[in-house]
Amino acid sequence: MRCPYCGNDDTQVKDSRPTEDSGAIRRRRVCNACGGRFTTFERVQLRELTVVKKTGRKVPFDREKLTRSVSTATRKRAVDPERVERMISGIVRQLESLGDVEITSDQIGEFVMEGLKGLDDVAFVRFASVYKNFASADDFRSFLAELAQDDAISPDEY
Repeated sequence: MRCPYCGNDDTQVKDSRPTEDSGAIRRRRVCNACGGRFTTFERVQLRELTVVKKTGRKVPFDREKLTRSVSTATRKRAVDPERVERMISGIVRQLESLGDVEITSDQIGEFVMEGLKGLDDVAFVRFASVYKNFASADDFRSFLAELAQDDAISPDEY
């Protein structure tokens, strides 16, 4: 594993343990060159996923990009990081279980919206504003009106 501080390939595992949900192995590492310490996670990957962007371009699926997007939406919110990690793991499992190696960015966005809706309303709206490309305050108003309408129909959905 390459050191994130100096780029040296010679690092050593100091401690390994499963994460709380046992979905990954957390490894504490130390660089033999600079002495820097860092953590890595090892997860099961069922298949290599490819994301088909709206432009048609294909890129490898990146769990870290998904994590950054969700972290941006939940920033400064009182959301348990363990719940966020479980949600992200659930999304990845859903994507892997679709059966296709190619998934669209829209499919990922819909899974994230669904997960955030049950996690935190503000994070849900934040993510939706980027995902649905809100251009004005009217876009927010109409989206919130749809949410209120959905909430009136099915109050226990949240």
